[in-house]
Amino acid sequence: MNDLLLQERLAASESAQPQADRPEIVEYWRAIATRRWSILMLTALVGVLATLIVFAMRPTYRGTASLLIEQGRSKVVSIEEVYNQGFIQREYYQTQVEILKGEELARKVIQKLKLTTHPDFDPRQVEARSGGIWLPTDLLKEDIPVGEEQILKYVVRRFRKELQVQLVRNSQLAQISFTAHDRELAAQVPNTLAEVFIESDLDARAAMTQKAASWMRERMGELRTKVESAERGLQDYRDRERLVDAKGLALSGASKQLEEITKSLVEARQKRAEAEGAYNVVQQIKAGKSQSTYDTIPAVLRHPLVQRLRELEGEAERRLNEAGKRYGPEHPKLIQARAEVETAHANTWRQIEVVVQGLSREYEAARSNEAALERALGQSKGDIQSLNRKEFQLGVLEREVQQNRNLYDMFVNRLKETSAAGDLASTVARVVDPATVPGEAYAPKKAQIVGVATMLALLLAALLALLLDRLNNTVNSTSDVEQRLGVPALGVLQKIKGFMKKGFVSELAFFNDSQSTFAEAVRTVRTSVLMSALDHPHKVVVVTSSVPEEGKTTLSFNLACALGQVKKVLLVDGDLRRPKIGKLVGREARAPGLADLVADQAQASQCIFQHAEAGIFILPAGTVPPNPLELLSSRRFDEVIAKLKEAFDIVVIDSAPLQLVSDALVLSQHASSVIYVVKADATPYQVAQNGLKRLRRVNAPVLGVVLNQLDLEKAERYYGEYSGYRSYKGYKKSGYGKTYGQAD
Repeated sequence: MNDLLLQERLAASESAQPQADRPEIVEYWRAIATRRWSILMLTALVGVLATLIVFAMRPTYRGTASLLIEQGRSKVVSIEEVYNQGFIQREYYQTQVEILKGEELARKVIQKLKLTTHPDFDPRQVEARSGGIWLPTDLLKEDIPVGEEQILKYVVRRFRKELQVQLVRNSQLAQISFTAHDRELAAQVPNTLAEVFIESDLDARAAMTQKAASWMRERMGELRTKVESAERGLQDYRDRERLVDAKGLALSGASKQLEEITKSLVEARQKRAEAEGAYNVVQQIKAGKSQSTYDTIPAVLRHPLVQRLRELEGEAERRLNEAGKRYGPEHPKLIQARAEVETAHANTWRQIEVVVQGLSREYEAARSNEAALERALGQSKGDIQSLNRKEFQLGVLEREVQQNRNLYDMFVNRLKETSAAGDLASTVARVVDPATVPGEAYAPKKAQIVGVATMLALLLAALLALLLDRLNNTVNSTSDVEQRLGVPALGVLQKIKGFMKKGFVSELAFFNDSQSTFAEAVRTVRTSVLMSALDHPHKVVVVTSSVPEEGKTTLSFNLACALGQVKKVLLVDGDLRRPKIGKLVGREARAPGLADLVADQAQASQCIFQHAEAGIFILPAGTVPPNPLELLSSRRFDEVIAKLKEAFDIVVIDSAPLQLVSDALVLSQHASSVIYVVKADATPYQVAQNGLKRLRRVNAPVLGVVLNQLDLEKAERYYGEYSGYRSYKGYKKSGYGKTYGQAD
């Protein structure tokens, strides 16, 4: 068997080399390639549409003028301005740019150039000129305004939209650009705007100078009145307080007097303290509170008379001692000396008593003197404080006079400077490069717009193709079968070119032409079935699908024919809902079949017949029963299947679709393998997944999936996995196909 040997070698080769995953970029490229004509058509359509729109647009021109912005510099610069000089300059230039973009200057330029009546800006003329012809650009048009003020606002809005002012980096230059359909207007607007900007700045400076001068004149009159009033108040105060205009002289005498009184008060307090101490000792001695005597008081001892009497008393005692050594006790000189001592002692005590009495008087006098000095000191301080207050008031009045005089002088000087500055005002900017009439259109850039639109259309079309590919939930290749369904792919049955022709029967394609590529695909499925169970060959093969019209009957009949070349095969029409096999082979509708055999209404020999040309035995459905599921679930059906397995090598059962009824689930319990048919590019993989899950729940022996009605030419372009099928024609031409796949 040549075909069996070949398929064994192919299967061994495929098992030795596992399929490698395709790169993502290949998947993307094939998704785009399969829809390349749609992408190219959409891209061409967008390109043509963009070309029509671009050529329908009016050309626009741009004029540009360069303006040098001057910056006034102050003569005195603070340290903050030194550090922030760059930032301040940027702010200044940006401010001038915003002024150039402002609505006030735009209105002045519009009025000067009379743009409200210009054909390109007057909305009434624009509408009349269009003549009612619609263009794609009309989608962006605004409603026509009514009234002069509304028209002016409309023109200002359009004017500012077409105007562009920007600074030249690292310079004092500003470029004023304007875009218009009229090339002369495109040059006039930047030049006129620059002139209006300079004139407006000069007018503003002149107005500010005049306003400042007027205000200064008013303030000067007020300040002159204040200065005269302050000076009169100062002079009145001096006259009233009898002050002379000599700084420091008013307080000189009072200060010296205060100093002398303070010094005398300190001395008086010292004397009073000494006198008070002596007076207190005397009082204690008089009261007997002290053991001391008057002659021990320091104030008494320091008295000059007491000291002199002490000295005389000492001399008398010395003479007495000398006389005592010379003379006897009764000697007149000794007696005289003794009398002199007593007299001297008595004189001393009398003087001490006088001194003690004087201490009390000295104490009282010291107290009186101290009190008088304190009163004088207080009066002197009061006088000085009064003078201080007067001097303070005088200083306030003098400072007020000086401030008013300084302010008046400053205003006079400022008025002179303002008048001079008004006469010599410098311009804020000057035009260094006026705009000229442009020779070429600025926009639209036709080639660029068409090119960008075409490229974007191509990109969007490619993205749309990728999106459609991602949204495609059908099974289109064996890779999809293995990845999405999780079961092996037993083979692929391609879509036959004559499928839609009248009289063509796909179920008999293998029987009619066993050398076609379709027949080879059926042999591949046959090989997969046979190779999957070498030790324990499959006895019952159930073929089912998710929904009708997926090709399960086509696979069942053609697979049975292929297996019939190597085995004794029985094809059973197990679809008791919509039987089809009997009709395909010309069997009468009332002829007995599976239902009659299970119901014991006919014998096996009456129901089973051999198709000699196909080389297989066929058991049609027979009479359609009212309860197919109960019939298939009966014990009699089990007995029939057991007998058929003994009589034939392989029993192929064409079952009903799994998504609609449960017949296939019952039949799968008698099967040694179940083949699931999926229609390519039609059946959602979720539906197929649901059917396979139902089979797994009942532990059905699912062998794999057969992908049916696959467009090989499309698949070769898109998936790149089936290019070998088309080369099979070469084998037939070389003569090798005459025996290819035929039994020995």
